[in-house]
Amino acid sequence: MTHPFLTLDRASLSLPDGRILFSDLDLHLDGRPTGLVGRNGVGKSVLARLLAGEIAPSSGKRSASGCVHYLPQQVHVPPGATVASLAGVDAWLDALARIEAGSTDVRDFEALGDRWDIRQRLALALDAQGLPDLPPGRRADTLSGGEAMRVALAGAFLSEADVLILDEPSNHLDAHQRQRLHAQLAQWPNGLLVISHDRRLLDTVVRIEELSPRGLRTYGGNYRFYADSKTDERQQTQRELAQAKAAVQRQARALHEQRERQQRRQARGNRDARDANLPPILLGLRKSRSEESAGRFAVRQQAAREQLALQLREAAHKQETAVELAMFTPPAAAQDRVVVRMERAVLPFVPATVGGMDLIVTGRQRIGVTGPNGSGKSTLLRAMAGHVLPLAGSVTTHVPVAWLDQRLAGLDPDTSVLAQLREANPGEVESALRTRLALLGLDARLIEDPSGRLSGGERLKAALACVLYAEQPAGLLLLDEPGNHLDLDGLEALERMLRQYRGALVIVSHDEALLERLDLTHRLALSREGARLSPC
Repeated sequence: MTHPFLTLDRASLSLPDGRILFSDLDLHLDGRPTGLVGRNGVGKSVLARLLAGEIAPSSGKRSASGCVHYLPQQVHVPPGATVASLAGVDAWLDALARIEAGSTDVRDFEALGDRWDIRQRLALALDAQGLPDLPPGRRADTLSGGEAMRVALAGAFLSEADVLILDEPSNHLDAHQRQRLHAQLAQWPNGLLVISHDRRLLDTVVRIEELSPRGLRTYGGNYRFYADSKTDERQQTQRELAQAKAAVQRQARALHEQRERQQRRQARGNRDARDANLPPILLGLRKSRSEESAGRFAVRQQAAREQLALQLREAAHKQETAVELAMFTPPAAAQDRVVVRMERAVLPFVPATVGGMDLIVTGRQRIGVTGPNGSGKSTLLRAMAGHVLPLAGSVTTHVPVAWLDQRLAGLDPDTSVLAQLREANPGEVESALRTRLALLGLDARLIEDPSGRLSGGERLKAALACVLYAEQPAGLLLLDEPGNHLDLDGLEALERMLRQYRGALVIVSHDEALLERLDLTHRLALSREGARLSPC
């Protein structure tokens, strides 16, 4: 049996407002690479911080044997930070520099340890992240978000930690960088916990921990095993609910028949008593006994009904926890006609080597746009949406457009989701709008709060609802990395919706698992050498 590096023993955590986020969690992390999954808002990132020792449990115990290195999904760049400090190796480099300058301070030698080659190791780690020749002293605030994440990842692999905890490490990485990360994690020799909705990454682990309001549940396999197990569980809960409903109906009929028989016996007894011409005192005694018997029978019937109701609630609760999110899909607003035409379009922020782009998108095309970071994918969508003008050539759009950028800028953070959807579709009754939002996993409380308070996944669902459930749905849907905001259930719901969508679709994504499930008609590959459109 492998030795656990990191343990939770009946750990609970309460939020400042008194709500319990999770309770009585038991977890044992050892040398096996483990994935942590769960719906948005369930507390995965908070659990990661608790495991890393950044916060303490409200009750229970967290224990660790060895060093734990935690990398959050949003890399914080402090003022004055350098590449070396962001990677967490600045103390080692400083100690090495002082020793090379003649220091004999024992503290410098203790700090450096056996890391005499730390400069070379840092250079190799940065090169492995696609950042060759990046000076250790460069200011970290000059890096892009993706570059900062890759520097932090390089530092994680240099940390020599007994356990790595990585929270959504692939969110800002392009397809090539993701493949490189998967390979690096496969070679990591120590304990690993990765919080992710990257299904390719989750296929490299050997155990999945699922966090839900009911606690943690372990699945002894990779993502494919987990997905198959969840499918089996959903089918089983559906069978259990159907069986519970059938049992309720059978027993309800039996209770009804028993009640009728009881009523007939009581009526017959009353009639026989009257016919027997008994004295009033005996009639009263017989009536009292009859009423007592009827009362006991009513109590037994009520208990039986409550037991049936409990069984049905338990089966329904299991079904509710396994329910799939659903999306209504509007009809296509455009058929086979041209929806976007680009003629020799030269776009800003796109490498000059790409040159002028020629592209025609029709109403039934479904195009997946791929390419390395900085190749102009997001700019292409902005140009199609009319938010960026070409430097030369033309971009003409012939239908209403719905554009969802990575920050979901079209969603007003100060206005509720329900109010924004009502404004987009004033002709629809409010109950129908609420139902559609509920099927997306947005309950009554969430849709009445300002949208800025929602999680990233909840905001994406809200933004999709506002453009797809509008009074006049868009004929061209432009999505820029929509999977970054979604949990696994949300990704599956998004895939189902987009497979049903019959308008023109152009989607930018580094998630190959997502693109492969969207029934794309074409792939548009952007690179510094140009753009290449090819059929799927």
